[in-house]
Amino acid sequence: MYISGVKSMPVCTVVALFGGMILALHSGVQFIKYGQQDFVPVLMINIMNKEMGSFLTAIIITAFSGAAMAAELGTMKVSEEIDALEMMSINPVSYLVMPRVVSMLLMLPALSVYTIVLGVSGGAIVSYFQLGITTEAYYRMVFESIWIKDIYVGLLKSVVFALIISSISCANGLKAGGGALGVGQATRVSVVSSYLMVLIVGYIITALFYGGFV
Repeated sequence: MYISGVKSMPVCTVVALFGGMILALHSGVQFIKYGQQDFVPVLMINIMNKEMGSFLTAIIITAFSGAAMAAELGTMKVSEEIDALEMMSINPVSYLVMPRVVSMLLMLPALSVYTIVLGVSGGAIVSYFQLGITTEAYYRMVFESIWIKDIYVGLLKSVVFALIISSISCANGLKAGGGALGVGQATRVSVVSSYLMVLIVGYIITALFYGGFV
């Protein structure tokens, strides 16, 4: 939980804050041409809630915690520590995998909320200094544009992403073989597979809830 949460926070802070600032700047430059810069707060909260909050966090956690899980379990596998656990009648899944899955399920949604708050705050900074939108007006429009559906879809994505990342990382770690080279390969495969699955599943959830199915 410490690796999945606390140690990931500095990276999440930088990515969320500056990601929000970049998004607000690019959208604001386009909106201001038509005198519609007041739509920037609406855009920010919608994008961060529906997509970017959970997606950015999942990408960071995959690189930070998913890779660590695969490498740690892979090292234990090639050094026969997992075989030793099985000889002592200790189930490696319940002893090693489940705590990592649970910690990911707890921390990724929490970090997603943190990322959303910081991303929207980054948009507020750009809106105030470069788009002429006061902080009070910005946050008023943000709160007026929050929909309950967007919140639970974003949280659902973060929970599903947590399951995907932890499951893929642990599975590849437990399948590692061939010494240090095998550990490296397992780590690489887990990161790439997690990225691809996060993208695919993220689209499916978006299509289900915003494509007229739900």
